[in-house]
Order: sequence, then C-alpha cells, then structure tokens
Amino acid sequence: MVKVIKAGKSKEEVVANDTKVSEIVSAALKDVESRGDQAVRELSEKFDKWTPKSFRLSESEIKEIVAQVPDSVIEDIKFAQTNIKAFAEAQLASLHDVEVEDIPGVILGHKNIPVNSVGCYIPGGRYPMVASAHMSVMTAKVAGVKRVIACTPPINGEIPKATIAAMYLAGADEIYLLGGIQAMGAMAIGTETIESVDMIVGPGNAFVAEAKRQLYGRVGIDLFAGPTETLVVADHTADAEMIAIDLLGQGEHGPTSPGALITTSEELAHETIKEIARQLETLPTADVASVSWEDYGQIVVVDSIEEARIEADRLAFEHVEILTENPDYFLENMTNYGCLFLGPETNVAYGDKVIGTNHTLPTKGAARYTGGLWVGKFIKTVTYQKITTPEASAYIGEYAARLCLLENFEGHARQAQLRVDRYGKK
Repeated sequence: MVKVIKAGKSKEEVVANDTKVSEIVSAALKDVESRGDQAVRELSEKFDKWTPKSFRLSESEIKEIVAQVPDSVIEDIKFAQTNIKAFAEAQLASLHDVEVEDIPGVILGHKNIPVNSVGCYIPGGRYPMVASAHMSVMTAKVAGVKRVIACTPPINGEIPKATIAAMYLAGADEIYLLGGIQAMGAMAIGTETIESVDMIVGPGNAFVAEAKRQLYGRVGIDLFAGPTETLVVADHTADAEMIAIDLLGQGEHGPTSPGALITTSEELAHETIKEIARQLETLPTADVASVSWEDYGQIVVVDSIEEARIEADRLAFEHVEILTENPDYFLENMTNYGCLFLGPETNVAYGDKVIGTNHTLPTKGAARYTGGLWVGKFIKTVTYQKITTPEASAYIGEYAARLCLLENFEGHARQAQLRVDRYGKK
C-alpha cells in the first residue's frame, strides 16, 4: 500500500507554468530568426545586461582569462575532466561498426559517424555550472565532433573565469559569452556572426529547456532536460540527516526542482521532515531549497522494497539515490532513471561534478524512454548495403518485387524486377 505523507504541486499547476515559458521562448526565437545578431544583442541586453563588441572570445582573451584562474582551481577542473574523459572513452570503445553477409553476395552494415558540429550550453546565473563544460564539450570531442562551440552567460556583468577555463581545457573550438534563449537560438538558427550547428546540448533553466524543445527538428538535441529531480529510496538502514541533505542539496538548483523520498519506514519519513526543517535553518541556499521542497517535495511510504521499486519506476526521476540494505536490487531490477547512486558512500553531487558519469540527464518522465548525455548521443549510426554478385541481386529481387506489389508499389517492384531481368539466369 502506498501512503502519501507529503505531495508536491499538481500536474495542472506545472503545465500552466510551462505554457507561459513557451510563449516567451517562441517570440524570442522568431526574433532571432528574422533579425539575427541584432535580436541576439537586444535579448542579451534585456536578460543579461550584456552587450560587448563581440560575444565570441578571441584566443588571446581566453588565454588571459584562464591565466587569472587559481592553479588549484585549474587542477580541480583537470581532475574532473580526466575522469569524465576516461569514462567517455570507455563508452566510445563499446561502439563498433558492423558488417555481415548472411546471404552470399549480400553485405549489410552500419557505421558510427560523429555529427559535424555541436553547440554546448553551460548555464550561469546564481550557479556557474563549470561541470557542464566537461560533460558536453569534452564528451563531444571524445566522440569525434569536428566543431564544438560553447556558450555561457556573463554573471552580473562579469566573466565567469572558471567556466571559461573549463570550456577551453575541454577543447571548445569557439567560446561565446552569451546566455539563455538568445544563445540557443544563435547556435541552432545561426546569425551573421555565429555559424549554426547540427546539434545543441546541455542543461539550463526552464527557458533554455523550452528553447531546445522548440528548436528540435531544426537541429538535433541531447534530450529534454528540465529542472533537476532527485529521488531517495530508503529503508530502515538509512538516516534522516543524510536523506535531508541529499534532497536539499539538489533542491538548491532552483525553486521548481522536485525532490522525493520513497521509504519503507514511516518513522523515517517523519524524521526526514523534521530534519529538513532543521537543516533549512542554516543552509545558505535555503531561500531556493525551501521553496523547491515546499512546492515540489514528496514523501511516500510503501510496504516493501518491491513496492518502492514500482513507485520509483513510476516517477522515472533524473537522479535516484538508493539508501537500502541491498542497493544492487535496484540496479538489477529498476528500469526508469537517469542515473543511479547506489549506497550511502556515493551521492548525486559526485555525479554532478567529478566522478565521471555525465550529469545531463532525462527529466519529467523522459527516463522511461531515454538515458542521459553520453558519447553515443553525438554519433549517428547509419546503415549501408552492397550486393557483390549478379546472382544475389536477382535472388533478392524476386522477393522484393513480389513484396512491393503486395503493398501496391508498382514503381518499387519495377526497380527490383529490372535487376531480376538483367541479372537473372538466361
């Protein structure tokens, strides 16, 4: 039996907010398409109070900025990038071209080809998402993408130096100080000074996420990444202090970031509520985390671990942290999640920043049908066929002609029949 101890906002309320965002984004993208650089400049002034002579940083400007970043920060960035690159390279090694000849003379295959150009968005604002540079730029480069450009917004009129350093060290070919809808539109649509790309990736706020949704089709995207979601699944072996900080630590992302607890212990559920209230008294980001918890926090009590797994799969959250006696049960049986964090020794922050897995993950139930950003997202698996003998062509052609006529495709059938007549036995 499922018992709801705390519920978040209804789906109807969430949809109403999404509609407002959609209208703003649609108008901005149309403006970028019709007026190019001028629209981008005006939007940047409106949203970021930022109108430099050029949004693109020159090589000398980049090097000057990187030189101002403390050595300790550079070393930390390099440590994270080493881990992320190693995991991305391991993922790449798992992808193989295929070629088979199941019928003599008929060769079928597929090739893995990187997309040619990618635009990466690295969020700024209150939280300069340095790690997003590693996750997107470096992963694209490992995949073999030839041109990788990256955009990040200024923060209160200042250049986010550590973020620029991370973009540069990750291998970005072009770096732009440009944020929000205008950055997404410029990368996808193109302007007089920014050449469009084939694909845009990276996390962002609700406006960035909606821009990706509206631009999808014109360009490829990694996935629809909305507000951060965190689910903790816990049993009697877990403690309220850890659950509370792991939920609030992600709730600080933004006021619409859902956090949820599914537990087999009603006592632990109530202890967690008290512990969250206690920690909010001292958490520096409580102004944001308290709102996300109040509006989007959920606590559900279940009778068994199996029921917990069913409820967790139903939610299909982005981050799922398992604090149970046997965490591997969820690794073996759970199917809907962006990334799993198994056991108390790990946590979502490790995955967000440094451990090596990618932090751009599916939200809003998208984990039901997709995983997160990885090397494979930047690679097209394309097929080819080759028939090496006339006999094989005629053999396949006989079947093809009949099957085409079965569907009333006369022209298709004639393509096949021509080969039968030309290459068949005389």
